[in-house]
Amino acid sequence: MTPGHPRAEAIALRGGKIQGVGSTEEVMAQADSSTRLVDLQGRTLLPGLIDPHNHTVLSSLFDSLLINIGFATYKTKSDALSAMRTQVAKTPDGEWLTFGFYDNLLQGGDWSMTELDAVSNTRPIFVQYVNGHVGAANSVAFERAGIAPDTGMLPGGGYFGRDADGRFNGLIYNQPALLRFLDIAVPKPTPASLAKAVRTYAGTAAAAGLTALHEPGTVKPEWVGMLADLSNSLPVRLSASFSTDMLEASRNFTALGPSHLARRIPNSRFSLFGMKLWADGSNQAETAAQTQPYLNSDSRGTQSYTQSQMVQLCQGVKDAGWTILSHCQGDAAVDEYLDAIETVYGENPPSGLNRVEHATMARRDQIERMKRLGCEPTFMSDFIYLYGQAYRDKIFGPARAEFMVPIGAAAELGIGYSMHSDNPASGLPPNPLRLVQTAVTRRCMTDDSVLGPDLRLTVDAALRGVTSYAARQIGLGEALGTLETGKEADLTLLEEDPHTTDPDKISAITVSETWLAGEKKFG
Repeated sequence: MTPGHPRAEAIALRGGKIQGVGSTEEVMAQADSSTRLVDLQGRTLLPGLIDPHNHTVLSSLFDSLLINIGFATYKTKSDALSAMRTQVAKTPDGEWLTFGFYDNLLQGGDWSMTELDAVSNTRPIFVQYVNGHVGAANSVAFERAGIAPDTGMLPGGGYFGRDADGRFNGLIYNQPALLRFLDIAVPKPTPASLAKAVRTYAGTAAAAGLTALHEPGTVKPEWVGMLADLSNSLPVRLSASFSTDMLEASRNFTALGPSHLARRIPNSRFSLFGMKLWADGSNQAETAAQTQPYLNSDSRGTQSYTQSQMVQLCQGVKDAGWTILSHCQGDAAVDEYLDAIETVYGENPPSGLNRVEHATMARRDQIERMKRLGCEPTFMSDFIYLYGQAYRDKIFGPARAEFMVPIGAAAELGIGYSMHSDNPASGLPPNPLRLVQTAVTRRCMTDDSVLGPDLRLTVDAALRGVTSYAARQIGLGEALGTLETGKEADLTLLEEDPHTTDPDKISAITVSETWLAGEKKFG
């Protein structure tokens, strides 16, 4: 993954760092009597794989606190309904039933309040969709959450769906509205339960080949000490961004380093980078902000902020000494965010690295503008794998869907890019090799079709999206992401070489081992 030196025969490690990389002869010249030789026996060694947008704590908690009715286990809405009824039979009247990971696109449509009332009208029911931006609840849950019939748009863009008569239909949109339910439906984790959940999830991530996870926007300042302490015993590094509603508390950490680099918490493997905001919602829910209407609707989605509010938020983050990460699913959201960046920074690109999260429906001219403004996108290639067919046939139509997740355009234009899972939003276990495979093939899981074949990446280009570019996008490019002398010895060892494997089977390559700071953590 090192520019100019993409392949090497041998690597030397010492004291948790990479001591040398090159030919076998060059590296063996550094050996002494204490050197231990390891023959990889034809396996492939990569820099440790990085997920630059993974809601690690949220994934950990959802895995442990929500009842999973997702597509991985229940292929249809009917199957999920049967599972819900089974749980109702086990739950006393009045107690919350909190379900998670439901996929409206893959499992068969939205839940209505009427349907959920039929499941139980004596227990509050809340369903968190896998996309992270939509939920559904029954009448009892709405009453328990104190949602008044005249409740309108909430600050930050949250709102509640209504039927043709103006009554609540059970759907809940965007974080401010979802939190009205999650805050009372899900038990508050204790430090011990949170640590246990994160440790379990980190082990799963390491087994998938990951050595670093970045959580954007869902880590609270009061968790920093606990996560920093915990990080020293985990098989992966942890990194995080605060959200913009934590601006004042974030100032307590700015003395740890410049904004364009990760602010490392001393004596830990935990660092902070940037602040996160949400410019719009979800394409799957048709709430993401678009310049053109959705395929079968007059709706263009919803922006979370006015342009002046977006400028104010970005200015506040810049003034507080952080880089900016903005969730932008629709192209109108990308326009709004880039307009704000240009207003805040003027003609000169920022000294730090501002990110565009997802950029799922970004246009080519917007990627060109990102480059000019010093921004970089991070893409969720799983959107193609999971939802490409639905985007084409139900949400956007063929022409717009062909250019969805335009990683290839970013590579062509010479702009840095990364790929991420956005877990728990995929509903699947972590698998960075699946992200690589989809970037290389652009093949849809549901019908085996290929979207935008001209946007496919080479294997090398795709791997950079989960190594060197991903490291830079969390402020750790000087320490991680390539196998270079002086960098941290974070390594991922694969049984096969992705370059020579059938592109449609890259995700199935076995991860043999992962190493963190020169110590084997998995395998």
